Amino acid sequence: MPRKVKAIVLTGNGTNCEMEMAHACKLAGADMVDIVHISELLFGEKKLSGYHFLNLPGGFLDGDDLGSAKAGANRFLHAPISGADEMLIEELLKFINAGGLILGVCNGFQLMVKLGLLPALDNNFTKQSTTLTFNDSGRFEDRWVYLKANAKSPCVFTGDIDLVYYPVRHGEGKFVVKSASVLEKIEKKNLVVFQYCNAEGAITTDYPDNPNGSTHAIAGICNDTGRLFGLMPHPEAFLHRTNHPRWTREILPEEGQGLAIFGNAVRFIRSKDF
Repeated sequence: MPRKVKAIVLTGNGTNCEMEMAHACKLAGADMVDIVHISELLFGEKKLSGYHFLNLPGGFLDGDDLGSAKAGANRFLHAPISGADEMLIEELLKFINAGGLILGVCNGFQLMVKLGLLPALDNNFTKQSTTLTFNDSGRFEDRWVYLKANAKSPCVFTGDIDLVYYPVRHGEGKFVVKSASVLEKIEKKNLVVFQYCNAEGAITTDYPDNPNGSTHAIAGICNDTGRLFGLMPHPEAFLHRTNHPRWTREILPEEGQGLAIFGNAVRFIRSKDF
């Protein structure tokens, strides 16, 4: 009998894309989708161990105080779970080690890199080696962009995806690395999943195709298992052709290109033992 896929969408003060991510999980075939406030984890009312697929949505968690998602990362790293002899980060690491999938979009991606979940070089999930900082344009970028997928990436979310068109909505989306050696390891392991490109699929660092000035046009990365994936563009914002900015002027498939990310995750979970 096929495994029942249980997805959790984590929300908090300032997130604003949890409904879209939950809807994407449902459309992709997840059997159970819960939107859970982080306080429910901290009070022990919900446990990550009850799920297979953790979604970290976009928004402005904690008002982006201390920088995008930094306060949220500190909470994960240092907050205890009420009534349990365990820290929240310990529960998260158990979820990862049990084979769980994590998808972070925009603010969720910022949270993952500032926690150290990505790229998690040498399987160290609490050591930050990259960050997402202010756009080179000096302003909030709200536009649609093309992304080229890395066919050699181990990412379980992308499957046979090649070229996609997703929206970005961020002020701090520029991907930078701590050192040249970190970038070398990321690229050598093919942890770069998506790069900004033009409409023909040519990777570029030119604005506005690269909307934030990201190093090597990097838009999304994964860890070396491919089960942890984060990106700045919003796949959950393109689930149906009517989400496309030119849907009234172009003939488009009924299914939006963003749904494949969630569909691949659900199929992967069904195929594995946890």
